[in-house]
Amino acid sequence: MESPKHSLFMRFAAVTSHAVGTPFAFLVALGLVVVWGVTGPYFRFSTDWQLVINTGTTIITFLMVFLIQNTQNRDSEAMHLKLDELIRAMEGAHNALLDLEELEEKDLDRIRVDYLKLAKSARTAVRNGEVDTGRVELKGAEIWRAGRRKE
Repeated sequence: MESPKHSLFMRFAAVTSHAVGTPFAFLVALGLVVVWGVTGPYFRFSTDWQLVINTGTTIITFLMVFLIQNTQNRDSEAMHLKLDELIRAMEGAHNALLDLEELEEKDLDRIRVDYLKLAKSARTAVRNGEVDTGRVELKGAEIWRAGRRKE
């Protein structure tokens, strides 16, 4: 169960990420930059005038990185769960692929090789007028049988 603070942050992050991704937010930011630029001559392009935009953009960028990363993490997790459900529900799908994101890069590379071969074979079949569907055993699946799968 989520703590109230965690839930509040997640709601804030989601709303803020959505709001700053709109054309209106872009126009507001553009307007601020234009106003800043236009006021340059009034402030004689002073160091303080430059410091205002530099400080403001640095703070906003710093905070937005965390908000956007939070939103990206949630979106990615939701996508993984949806894909896992599709794999689980499909007859003939390899359930061993359910949590690939937990494997090490070298294990992913081995599995990727199998899929690249499968894709090449399917394209060849299509060029020859054959059907490119069917279930093929993946050689990379030995990483699960060998007990090398992360838990």
